[in-house]
Amino acid sequence: MELDAITYNISYRNIKYPRIELKTGRLLLVLPFDYDPDTIVKKHKDWIVRKTEFIKECLEHSSDKKIVERTDEEFKKVVHSFVRKISKELGSQLNRIYFKKMKTKWASCSSKKNITINTLSKYLPDDILKYVIFHEVAHLIERKHNVKFWNIIEKKFKDVSTKEKDLMIYWFLLQDKILKKNILK
Repeated sequence: MELDAITYNISYRNIKYPRIELKTGRLLLVLPFDYDPDTIVKKHKDWIVRKTEFIKECLEHSSDKKIVERTDEEFKKVVHSFVRKISKELGSQLNRIYFKKMKTKWASCSSKKNITINTLSKYLPDDILKYVIFHEVAHLIERKHNVKFWNIIEKKFKDVSTKEKDLMIYWFLLQDKILKKNILK
């Protein structure tokens, strides 16, 4: 892929270091003022091409994925049910569950043993939602994404790489849906 073929948007901000974002499936360069975008694109061209191809592949595989339609109330009930079962299974106790729209993650676990679930997760099928919740509850046992953590995950989910790829597929599928919905408004 030629440098000219790489399309991107630029956001100039009062920051010290440039960064590359692909959160929405589209390339965004977040740059300090007076920074040449070609510099970062040239430096990270191979990475950009790999990630862009992966996202494209995810979107191609998204056509067979079904988005679940749940009300907010149904979603919260399902999450609380999964959390109770998974917490019991792992012998972990969390403090609170929060729900909010998050820009880059499906969920997170705080050091205070609180879990925050991205409200976009309500569109995930049950098996993927269970995986997300299991992942976060496992952080109550092991905070870091190290070997011990992944061993906990793999005891329950033998298909971790498939689940992780499915999460990416759903992420970009939903970002695409949200973008189209906002455009059509």
